[in-house]
Amino acid sequence: MSTLDEKAPGHRKESYRPGATISRWEPEDPSFWAATGRKVADRNLWVSVPALLLAFVVWQVWSVTVVQLNKVGFTFSDSQKFWLTAIPGLTGGIFRLVYTFVGPVVGERKWTAFSTIILIGPLLWLGFAVQDTSTPYGVMVAIAALCGVGGANFASSMVNIGFFYPKAKKGNANGINGGLGNLGVSVVQLVAPIVITAGILGPPAGGPQKQKDGTEVWLQNGAFLWVPLLVVMALAAWFLMNDLKVAAAPFGKQKIIFRRKHNWLMTVLYVGTFGSFIGFASALPNLINTTFTPIDSAYSATKYAWVGPFIGALTRWLGGWIADKTGGAWCTIISFVGMGASVIVVINALPAGGDQGNFWVFYGGFLCAFFFSGIGNGSTFRQIPVIFLNQHRAAAGPDPEAQEEARHQAEMEAGAVTGFSASIAAFGFFFIPAMFALFPVTSSLWVFVGFYAVCLAVCWWFYARKGAEAPS
Repeated sequence: MSTLDEKAPGHRKESYRPGATISRWEPEDPSFWAATGRKVADRNLWVSVPALLLAFVVWQVWSVTVVQLNKVGFTFSDSQKFWLTAIPGLTGGIFRLVYTFVGPVVGERKWTAFSTIILIGPLLWLGFAVQDTSTPYGVMVAIAALCGVGGANFASSMVNIGFFYPKAKKGNANGINGGLGNLGVSVVQLVAPIVITAGILGPPAGGPQKQKDGTEVWLQNGAFLWVPLLVVMALAAWFLMNDLKVAAAPFGKQKIIFRRKHNWLMTVLYVGTFGSFIGFASALPNLINTTFTPIDSAYSATKYAWVGPFIGALTRWLGGWIADKTGGAWCTIISFVGMGASVIVVINALPAGGDQGNFWVFYGGFLCAFFFSGIGNGSTFRQIPVIFLNQHRAAAGPDPEAQEEARHQAEMEAGAVTGFSASIAAFGFFFIPAMFALFPVTSSLWVFVGFYAVCLAVCWWFYARKGAEAPS
């Protein structure tokens, strides 16, 4: 019987309409994919992307807010400001662990809508708090922690989209979803400094704050601007996306990944790529502001910081696309070599002693680090489903039914590993700014170089060398 036979209830056309729960999903079947699967998968992907982008906006809004606070009368120290940029990474990582396993239980369509709409709360609180310079530091910490929940959406989103696409297209699909979603980092760093310069939202949003030089700004705009967009995307997710029954899995089944060695190894690699991307993105504005802006005010965080995350987001798609064509492991190795070399360049460009450093070499080094982190972000997420699919199929033997069961098990495990590795990597958002707050920047950067060397060795030994245990 054809997989598109109208007599099969699970494959009737109405079973794939927007908002429906899909009971039969066979993306590896070429006829199903061409007739139905691609259209449905792409619809879900192109709703997921802007919803994820807005979640990243909320997650990263503090990276641009914090550089403006003392200009309007707040009196936070440099260390306190680094902590405000770090705390969303802590809560983002913690909640990613929850979102990884809850999404498949609840249904990803419903979960996407819910996890998008709840982000309105911390943005509203932030918009009101920045208008009052007497707002206690503890309140700002609480708001930063709640904004961090936006970072959790990435885990459930990537788990969801991975189920929709066949093996040969997973890298590209995850690269688009993750890469364009990651653009939320650069979008907020580019747009927020612009919208705070005028009262574009009108009197309901509140009045201006005066900077020390007498100019007026509307810091609340950087938070309030995104609220209506979140409402729109929550409704779009509810009415246009689909739940996949094949993706539904109770935690009892998903927890098997904690016994899989390659879950832990790929988590280490993804910490090296995405952890660097998100950590550098959150720390760079304040790093520029505290390191080079005092030397020359022309070196402005609001002018330059957004470019790096923009590059990293776009190269994530490139890394996924290349990995689909050539394999992911060597692509990941190249990313670690590139990040290590780039960070060494940054180290040598920093001010030291009486030397004022070189901003342009520093900036160029960071842009290259973002470029290579994006490549690695895309390639690692292509490696994960390939590793698990190959291992389960090899264990299943030639029986067609066993092979199909192996595919479903591999899909479930790969989805859970994707979410779990994304959860742990999100802590880079916390640890990198925290390290800059607690230790000398140069010492922290050398630690990153050493970690990249370890990641390179792991990837080569297990996934890239001739005779590797799990070539991917």
